[in-house]
Order: sequence, then C-alpha cells, then structure tokens
Amino acid sequence: MPLTADMRRSIDQIRDYLFGGGYPDPVGNTEQLCFLFFFYLVQGIDAEAGARARALDVPFRSLFDGEWELRNPANAQAPAVREGVLPMTVLHTGQPCIPRDRFRWSWWSEALSGEVLVRFVRDEVFPFFAEIGEASAHDFMRGARLGIDEPTVLTQVIRLVGDLRLDQADADTKGDLFEHVLRQMKQAGELGQFRTPRHVIRAIVEMIDPQVGETVYDPAAGTAGFLVAAYNHMRLAHSSPESIVEAELEGKTHRRGLGDQLTQAQLATLQRGSFFGNDVDPKMVRLATMNLTLRGLGHVRILQRNVLTTLLEEKVKTRLGLPGEGFHVVLANPPFSGRIDKDRIVDEVKLGSTSATELLFLKYMLDSLRPDGRAAVVVPEGVLFGATLAHRELRSQLINQHCVEAVMSLPGGVFQPYSGVKTSVLFFRRGGRTQRVQFLHVEDDGYRLDANHDTPTESDDLPALAQAFIGREAAWARWQARDPEAEWHEKWWFADAAALRANDLSLSASRYRPMSASQIQHQDPRELLDELAAIESEIEKEIETLRALIAEVDR
Repeated sequence: MPLTADMRRSIDQIRDYLFGGGYPDPVGNTEQLCFLFFFYLVQGIDAEAGARARALDVPFRSLFDGEWELRNPANAQAPAVREGVLPMTVLHTGQPCIPRDRFRWSWWSEALSGEVLVRFVRDEVFPFFAEIGEASAHDFMRGARLGIDEPTVLTQVIRLVGDLRLDQADADTKGDLFEHVLRQMKQAGELGQFRTPRHVIRAIVEMIDPQVGETVYDPAAGTAGFLVAAYNHMRLAHSSPESIVEAELEGKTHRRGLGDQLTQAQLATLQRGSFFGNDVDPKMVRLATMNLTLRGLGHVRILQRNVLTTLLEEKVKTRLGLPGEGFHVVLANPPFSGRIDKDRIVDEVKLGSTSATELLFLKYMLDSLRPDGRAAVVVPEGVLFGATLAHRELRSQLINQHCVEAVMSLPGGVFQPYSGVKTSVLFFRRGGRTQRVQFLHVEDDGYRLDANHDTPTESDDLPALAQAFIGREAAWARWQARDPEAEWHEKWWFADAAALRANDLSLSASRYRPMSASQIQHQDPRELLDELAAIESEIEKEIETLRALIAEVDR
C-alpha cells in the first residue's frame, strides 16, 4: 500500500508532540522512534520466523519464550491497565522475573501507561532488546537508552506508533514512512554530516547504474540513502512493466519496481552480499540500520567506524564478508566541514600533510574501488580548484592515474536547510587515464532554492543531465561536431585532457563553459556568488591550516 496522508500526519503529530513535550532535538527524536519501530516490528518478525519453521518442520525457539530476570524489582509489582499487576515469579537464584512474553509490543504498549510505562520501558524493554541485539551481527541497540522519560509524552507517542500499523505495510511503504521521519532532521551533525536530498541521490544512482551482483559501498553512510537508492534502482531494472508504479515522495514522483523478475539467488545476493557502509556516529548507524531493515535489507551491516582513523585487518574483512579486491561501486556524500588530528590519520589515506576530511575521504574512496570500479562522490567546490599541494596531488592522481568521467555542478542551495555550501558530484573510475571530462551544470534541481529547499518546482535539470551522462559517447560526438563559433545552449560540455593540463588540472565546470559575449555579460549573479563563496571557504581553510602549522612550530 502507498504511504498515506494519514500516516504522514501521524508522524507529524509525533514530531509536534515530542517538540511540545520538551524534546526539541530532531536527531535524538528520530533515534527514539527507531527504537520504538524496532520494538514494534520484532513481534511480527518473530511470528514470521515461527511460521516458517513450522512449515519447514524445523526446531524454533521464540525470542519471547522463557523467563526474564527483572533489572528493576519494582517492575514486578507494576500495576497493569488490563491485568492488575504483572505476574511475578522467582528464579532459582532468588531474583524476581516475568515471562519474556511480556516484551511483545502488543502486551506492554497496551497494558502500561504513565510512570509505570516509563520505568518498564527504561529498565526492562531497552535491556531486553539490547540483549537480542548483542546476539545479532548488527548490535543495533548497543548503548541505547530511553530518551523520552516524560510519562504523558511517552504514553502518547507509543500509542501513535502503534496506530501506524507498520506490520500491515509493505517494505516500500515502511521505507517511505521512515524517510518522512528522517526529513524532520533540519540541522547538520557535529561532524558536518547531513541528509542528502533523495532526488539528488536518485539522479546520481541512475547515472552510476549499479547492477545486481555488484558490491555497493558508502563509507560515510549517514541514514543509508545511497544504499537504499541503489537497491531500488536494481529492483526497478528487474521489474516487469505491470509491477512498476509511480511513487510520490517529497512532492515529486519517481518510478519504483517490485523486482518481481529477480531470481531467488539474485534476491539473496542483494539482501546479504551487495551493500556495505560505515558511519562514525552511532546515531547515524542506528538510523541507517532501521532504514535498511524496513526495506527488507535487515542483513546489511553498517559498521560504526571512522575510515580515516581506523584500519581493518584482512581477517576482520573476511569475517565481515567485505570483498577483498575492493568494491564495484562507491557512492557517498562524506562530511567535509572539519579536520582531523594528523596523528590519528592512518597511513593508507594520508595525502601529504593535509588533514582536510574532504580530500582524505576522496583518497580513501579511490583506494576502496576494485580495478575499473566506479564512484560518484559529492565534494565541495574547493576540491575542484584548490591550490594547496594536497589539492593538486589528488587531482593529479585522479586525472593522470585514473579516469575522471564527469563533474556535475549542483546549485548553491541544494543542501539547505543544512548548509549553503556549493558542491559538485565527481564521477570517476579506478585505473586508466582521463581523456576527457564531461561537465554538467544543474541550475534547477526541481525544488525552490530557498532556505528550506522543500517546495517542488517545474524546472528540473537533473533528468536531462542524467541522460546526457548516460549517453555521453553520443554527447561527445555531438560536442566535437559543433561549430565553435556558435552559441552552445546545452547545460553540458566537455574538456579534453590537454585543456585540463592547461588550466592547472582544475575541474571547475565554469572554467571550461563555452560562452558567447552576450552570455558572459549576463552571467547569473547567483553563479558568481557561488564561485566567490567557494573561493572564500577555501581561503578560510588554508588560513586555519597555516594557524595549525604555526601552533606546531611554537610547541
């Protein structure tokens, strides 16, 4: 079933209720909803596993079989709405306990309320599901705790979550619902991470075109938007015409397929051996894990890891099922607002003396690809033209030792309300040598470029530019056959390797844009401001680097 207006209103009601109840942190609230969704869904997952075991005539032990030793003895006498008090027994150790059956959502969410509910969820429900998490590969609940401790608020939120009836929704609907939850996060994280707009992700994934059987990796996964989009792209490619529908998300429609033409072997590959990711923030790991689980990718493991400061040994990679030869596809929008202590950077990702995360991440992702593997990475504009030794060295490696295929320039407001930083998407392959680069200039991305960037508009350059990239061989032939003296009206163009070297290996799209005199005179002032802002940002970073170097000398 599709995501309904009532379901959206329910999520908005939960958000408003939390905010009005004294819980203003949208990231923390989203994490708490993750836990509640998980508690709700486990009952259905356990029931499905039991039914499958009975059908196959194999042994099965429910997660809710047996006794639970109470962490807080006061919960043994908790008054229940339906049954008076919780039935208490005593283990042979003398500790009070209750049946594990009491941890089914259908029991405690309806039987308890108020302060009793807070105490039971805080002291028993969270430890119970943390124990389940410890036994799984994900350990989804590590360090988790109840953050909604106001009795009335928790009681109401739990009721509203139950009213969503997630067990009756298909994977796509649950995923869309969770995306609506994630959309409430309106600020960047402490490390500069923020939610990448889903319409931008879909365009990038369409351009990269990941295939079933390929491995897809996001080393800064955030909420797993790229991995989800890659999964949906593969399903769409293996869907019969009658199983393809138009889905609406964030005011825009896009095609979605059920993947009914996937074989069981292909489906198993997608569920267990195709998608990989990391994130340094435990909250993001939880959000990503829930986002994937709701879509039927519960076996995909997102590691809590900073790839710039930690290195996995080969035996650990083998145990985690990571491909030893590298990944077929890397998709990422890594955080690029900070720097890392140089002493913490692992040797494998070092690039001269730089500590700029945007450069280190790009170097790491390049090295993470298998030979001829391909990547699409969101980068700040400064990466394309920065003049430091590290900037030049990285661009030299990309252009002279690998194949840069395209640079897609995004408008300055595309990441509002998180950040106004000007960015581009860099498309490249590992190995070979760059012969030419296609530049794609996005003026309109389908949403109004205001402070919120959430109002749909008719103007949208992304679909046509995605097709220009997909058909770049034909586009190159057309570019070569053009009349150099005539005005060029397309929002894409090319530069060959000679032109790149003549411009200090700059990958800035505006450097190579063909313009007539009239176009130069009427260049969009927003583009000029974006370019100035990118240059200013780069200067600020260089000043901070110089300050850090001076501080080291003074020690």
